[in-house]
Amino acid sequence: MKKKFFLLTICVGLAGSTVALSADLFNRKKYESPRYEVEMSDGAFEVRKYAEMLVASAPMSDRSGNNRAFRNLFDYISGGNESGTKIAMTTPVFTSPKKDGGAGVMSFVVPAEIAKAGAPKADSESVEIKKRKGGKFAVYRYSGRWTEARESKAQARLEEWMAKKGLKAVGQFEKANYDPPFTPGFLRRNEVLVRISN
Repeated sequence: MKKKFFLLTICVGLAGSTVALSADLFNRKKYESPRYEVEMSDGAFEVRKYAEMLVASAPMSDRSGNNRAFRNLFDYISGGNESGTKIAMTTPVFTSPKKDGGAGVMSFVVPAEIAKAGAPKADSESVEIKKRKGGKFAVYRYSGRWTEARESKAQARLEEWMAKKGLKAVGQFEKANYDPPFTPGFLRRNEVLVRISN
């Protein structure tokens, strides 16, 4: 009995340490994120106003294409650009769906200081540096590991909330992920968002 209690105590202690370590390792506050104004807040739902931002984008085609897009973008910020500049990782990673049968797009936000100085051109032709138009967005935030089913459910919740608030979408729904893939699901911040009319 004492042995079982001892082992249980160790397990609880390790679990607590893991949670504390995870919270530190996956502290998203250490990553730069684009600023926004919250114009409406309702639990997990918000209406945000974003300023224009500069992003590095790469096309996706399928699940393997998603990995390829991430790798191309990561290579870019790791120095795979015309000036060999290493660029800090930011959050979130934006992902837009396929449009008109074409490829979806994954985007990294360019840090403000790099954007101000002029982001270098990527070595890869797959990576494009472009401006992401500012504006108002309806957003729903949730945790857990990403799955298509979870994303679809989150989008449905956002659409239902928007209908109640009389908000009209003027673009495609997107997702935004704030954490690396090894982050435990319960610590993750995921969002679905869509541009809305002013």
